[in-house]
Amino acid sequence: MVFFVVLIAAYVLQMAGPWWMVIVISFAACGLIGKTGKISFWSPFFAIFLLWTGMVLFKSLPNGNLLAGRVAEMLGVRVWWVVLLLTSILGGLTSAISGYCGYHFRKAVLSGKMEGGRH
Repeated sequence: MVFFVVLIAAYVLQMAGPWWMVIVISFAACGLIGKTGKISFWSPFFAIFLLWTGMVLFKSLPNGNLLAGRVAEMLGVRVWWVVLLLTSILGGLTSAISGYCGYHFRKAVLSGKMEGGRH
């Protein structure tokens, strides 16, 4: 469930917003519906990894990977798909950490309310 929420929301909001919307989306989604820490980490990671890989391929393949190839040369690697892999992994890790933080934020807030109600 978290995977699809993050995937769809990130796709829609990144059309008009900046790249870091994945952080906000992952935090909110996992803060609201994340079941475990493991799900809250891996679901956003794979959602953004697949979304960014797909979008890079969709935009890069028609032009013969011209821009990706030039960026790869600037970074000192010889092949364009290394740039694609690095970009997707970094985006996935960013959203995964954000989702994990959102899940633990919810747990902290809920445990704080429960402890405050006991006194």
